[in-house]
Formats: sequence, C-alpha cells, structure tokens
Amino acid sequence: MRQDHGGAGRHLAHPRRPSFDRSGAPVSTVESVRTDFYQVPLPVVLTDSTHGVIPHFELVTVRVTDSDGATGLGYTYAVNSGAEAFAVLVDRYLTPVLTGEDVDRTEHLWQRMWWALHYAGRGGHATSAISAVDIALWDLRARRAGQPLWRLFGGYDPRVPVYAGGIDLDFPIEQLLEQADRFRKEGFRAIKMKVGRASWREDVERVARMREHLGDDFPLMADANMKWSADQAIRTARALAEFDLVWLEEPTIPDDVAGHVRVLREGGLPVATGENLHTLYEFQNMITAGAVTFPEPDVCNVGGMTVFRKVAALAEAHNLPVTSHGAHDLTVHLMAAAPNRTYMEAHGFGLERYLAEPMQIVDGAAIAPERPGHGLTFDFDALEPHRVGGTT
Repeated sequence: MRQDHGGAGRHLAHPRRPSFDRSGAPVSTVESVRTDFYQVPLPVVLTDSTHGVIPHFELVTVRVTDSDGATGLGYTYAVNSGAEAFAVLVDRYLTPVLTGEDVDRTEHLWQRMWWALHYAGRGGHATSAISAVDIALWDLRARRAGQPLWRLFGGYDPRVPVYAGGIDLDFPIEQLLEQADRFRKEGFRAIKMKVGRASWREDVERVARMREHLGDDFPLMADANMKWSADQAIRTARALAEFDLVWLEEPTIPDDVAGHVRVLREGGLPVATGENLHTLYEFQNMITAGAVTFPEPDVCNVGGMTVFRKVAALAEAHNLPVTSHGAHDLTVHLMAAAPNRTYMEAHGFGLERYLAEPMQIVDGAAIAPERPGHGLTFDFDALEPHRVGGTT
C-alpha cells in the first residue's frame, strides 16, 4: 500500500514564492494541492429515511505538499452525489489562495479559504471543500512535528467510547439483529439503528425488538435522518421513551431550530443533531436555543479540524457532551483531545478496505493511533478503479 503523488488526478500548483518569518528564517510554504474524486461502491447496499438507497458514496481526497516535499492528506465525502463540486472548489478557488502561504498558519489559511468561498455558500459545498484542505493541513503540520494529531490537540485520552452506526432502515428484523451480533463481536459496546419507516409503529416495534435482543443496559441510539416534522417526532419520541435510548438523532430538519427545541422539551428523549450543520454559527444557534443535547459535527463538512475543535469547545462551554458523525478514522483524534467527548460514531462508509492500518476498536473504545499526523495511509492503487476524471 502506498500514498504517492503520481498518476492521473487534479494536481495544481503555482510558482513558489520564498517565505520568511519575522526573524528572516525561511518557513515551509504550500507548494502544490492535488485532488482526486472517486465513486466508491459499498460492500452492502444501505438505506436511510431521506437518502434512500445508497449503493456507493463519493469521496474526494486532497494532498497538500509543502516546499520541503512533505505531504498531508485530507478527505471529504458525500452521499450518492455532489462531491465532485468539492474537488472543483479546491482546484479552481482554494489552491490559488493557499499556494506560497506558510503551511503552519492553519487558522490564517482557514480564514483565507472561508472568505474566498464565502459569497458562494457560507456552508454546504464550500465548507466540505475547506474541510478536506484543512484536514490535510493539520495532518501535514502534525507530521512535520512528529506527533499524532490527538497529542498535538492536547491529548485528553486516546481511548474514545465508540458506537456502531448502522445504516439499516430496510433491513428485515432478523438481519438487523444479526448485524447487532456482528457489531458486538467486532468490539462495539453501543449501537445506533435507523428509524423513519412509513409507519412510526414499525419504528417502535423494531426498536422494541432491538432493546429486547441487546438487553436493558446496552447503549442504543436511534437515527431518523430528518424524516419527521416536529409534531411527528414528538409523537414517536414519546412512544420510544420506554426503551431508554441514549439519544434520538436528527428528528427533524436542521433548519427547524424551534422544532428541535420542542422535540427535546416535549418528546422525553435526549436529541443529537449536527451532521447537516455546516458552520460554527449554525451550531451556536442550535446550542444557545436549547435545541440539542449531543452536538454532532462531521469533520468533513463543518470546516475541518479547525472548526470541529471550536464546536467541541462551544459544547463544553454549555456543559454539553460532544459526539460526532462519520469519518471515524479522522475524528478519533479530535474526540481523544476533547474532555467533553461522549460516544463517537464508527460510520458505515468506513474506508477500511483502502487503509493500511484501520482504526482499532477494543472493548467498546476506539484507540487513537500514535503515528504522526492522523496516521492514515491510503491504498490509492486499490481506489484507482473508482476514480472519476483525470488531470486538470
């Protein structure tokens, strides 16, 4: 397995500009940025209540190389469609504002990227593109320092409680229970299942069966993927309350902050939300309104590691635990540095098949690696059949 810079792909650079600090000493600068876009088939077709059938996910990788020849790796993703736009934004608009800049000034570079794309989005595609670059920059910085990211970020605890994030809305009951047994054999001590079927009574029946199968004390979450109105969510939450869920996730659309407040106050269950919030300010609105129990950023769409850390700190300032969505092999570093962390999601879109050393799970905990940076080494040869497009 290898992480190289050859072959086809988007690989853009601008002329190098020597850079120096205030003492006159040379500093390492961004030399080039390469992006690659892939459509990655999933081993099992997955389903949820809003995205429907999910046969593959879209992946964009970003490799930032500095003037000393060192490289950092980042990535972002989308469900079914839209990720190619992230690559275009990185290529056409972010690379020019990064090239020649000091690679260690991650906050400065984040602000340059944010304002370069601000008028075009303030979130969504813009922050997904920024996320991939920001992750690569932090990886590069930590590799240069010879430290794993979780230590560079403060190093709270490398053992992070983890749950298995099932994407299983259309699984028959027996398949759902078999999956739960497999998760437990893999070392998970908490599980999330999907809800949001055509009838809320079906959801209640499926959660009841899972609770009976797992036992009273096993941590269980349910994820509606924004399926319901606030009134529907309240009704279903009340019906699910007897099953002692850790949380009900995304009960309604992320735009409905007032609806989230009602669900949390009237539904009788804790609420997790945030995978579809794309800025720090959206999290501030949700948290200060009292609309969420477990803020849930995704490092690949919220603005990267720079913003994820700010969301975790914002949650801590409001005495809230932080959880996460997706990209567990990256997120484990962020959660390992957050004193208010709770369960981290191990996501169904995992890249284990394309990684030299996938994340370890031991007795219900994900273990943050000691390798420099985030420690991921992609097998780009294995990904190559799924790459879309060529050199730009």
